Amino acid sequence: MAKRRKKGKKKIFVIIFIILILAGFGIYYFYTHPEEVQKYAEKVPVKKLKIVDEDSKSRPIAVMINNNHVAWPHAGLDDAYLTYEILAEGGITRLMALFKDKDTEKIGSVRSARPYYLDYALENDAIYVHYGWSDQAKRDINSLGVDNINGLTVSSVFWRDKSLNKATEHTVFTSMEKIKEYTKEKGYDRDTDKDLLLNYSVDEIDLSKREDAIKADTIFMKYSYYTTTSYEYDSENKVYKRFMSDTPHVDAVTGKQYTVKNIIITPIETHSYDSYGRLELDNIGSGEGYFITDGYAIPITWSKDSRSSQTVYKNMDGKEIKVNDGNTYIQITPPSEDVKIEGKQEENAE
Repeated sequence: MAKRRKKGKKKIFVIIFIILILAGFGIYYFYTHPEEVQKYAEKVPVKKLKIVDEDSKSRPIAVMINNNHVAWPHAGLDDAYLTYEILAEGGITRLMALFKDKDTEKIGSVRSARPYYLDYALENDAIYVHYGWSDQAKRDINSLGVDNINGLTVSSVFWRDKSLNKATEHTVFTSMEKIKEYTKEKGYDRDTDKDLLLNYSVDEIDLSKREDAIKADTIFMKYSYYTTTSYEYDSENKVYKRFMSDTPHVDAVTGKQYTVKNIIITPIETHSYDSYGRLELDNIGSGEGYFITDGYAIPITWSKDSRSSQTVYKNMDGKEIKVNDGNTYIQITPPSEDVKIEGKQEENAE
């Protein structure tokens, strides 16, 4: 019996010895033949983001989107990698959709500029596309040197869709082809040295493992008596279906409901500064909010040092958040209105 054990141990030792020799030979071979290492590395597939090309230096295009209910449905937002929704005067929100390396054929309807949207165009180094402007936005565009395309003065980039049978201000659209043609003609810088606003992960992020995570199957945000935005989690496809004022948010061209991979909510105060009710946004500073993806939400902080500096979003450990590979909606909500994040009610087992 003892002899068998000794033979077994000897056999194991021999096997280990052979493995070590082969491993050493392999390491020596690859060390002395770097070209073979390169060939092997080229065969191993490298994971790349789908939502944006991280190697691309092309500047984003930021388009102001009309969000009056009578202007629905929108067109082209399914191609935006990042979209902001912020309250404007009259209880109506406006969207600012950012596109990068896209050839979207119809985007809109396009609406006029407001000053605080410029802060978010600047933080992305985006060319700002709008149709008209408030007096303050006009002054800021000029003083801040914002590269912009204004439909009131550049008719070649926009057209009116008269088939909609809507008021004129709700019929303006543009396309990436027309925008790119004009930026080239105008001589705007086509490339940027600015990093993407968000840190993307090619591997799926699982927030459920964090102690501060809460289930987020439904999200509801009230902007005003007129506007609410909500999401429902589609666990099969790992995206959120988007709703506006309890209505599915659909695309005019595809007819499909918009879906969202990442949601960032940051309540920020607004103040009216004129008799018309136009707003200022207290977005220089810091505050708290939520990051939501794949059915879970975590509390976060945000900070923005200046109008052109990028907003930094961190988890409660003080680390910058990473978002999943997919489109993101940044919901800047009024602090005085409701934000509800809820999980589905579990059925009682019988």
